[in-house]
Amino acid sequence: MKTTDISLTATTGRAIGTGPSRRVRTEGQVPGVVYGLESEAVAVTVPWPDLRRALSTDAGQNALIELDIDGSTYLSIVTELQRHPVRRDVIHVDFLRIDPDKPLSVDVPIVLSGRSEALEHRKGMVDQIMYTLTVLARPGGIPNQIEGDISGLEIGTSLTVGDLPLPDGVTTPIDTDEPVAMGSPTRSTVIMQQEEARAARIASGEATEEDLAAAAGGGDAD
Repeated sequence: MKTTDISLTATTGRAIGTGPSRRVRTEGQVPGVVYGLESEAVAVTVPWPDLRRALSTDAGQNALIELDIDGSTYLSIVTELQRHPVRRDVIHVDFLRIDPDKPLSVDVPIVLSGRSEALEHRKGMVDQIMYTLTVLARPGGIPNQIEGDISGLEIGTSLTVGDLPLPDGVTTPIDTDEPVAMGSPTRSTVIMQQEEARAARIASGEATEEDLAAAAGGGDAD
């Protein structure tokens, strides 16, 4: 069964070295290497427009690509894109030949969804700590993204890896207790907490002069 509709033709026989690679890039090609499945690594070039289109799907860099090399087709995935430090254009690409029946380790983006009324009430914020999750999945079952629901977050609580719903057949080697996002206080949260504590002291008759002055002034005594 065909695993992907994305195809890319790679040309072999390129010269190795900085000079030849620079000349290849001026011709609109990207130098690269293909490795994996216990076969020797092969130096190739691929047209940049075609590579850009292949990586512009919802799967991003995890897109499955049917790579045509000298008439033979291999299911592959991009494992590394090297970019120019200033211009950010792609200057080298690594392809990995993969077996469609064997699990593959890839990093999948984590997208937060929902809204926390508790956080909003306390004027807190969501602090995202983890932006990608390493998963193990067969090539045809790699999710484009993993969604994390933050609606249950409160100040001081966290959404963990164990809270992320993984599709059937997808697992992760990451510890389930690792935090993905946390409910964090802001300056507004601290001010609210100070005001609530002051109101509680006044109500209980334990208010200080500073508390009474702040209450009379409608703000913080500091």
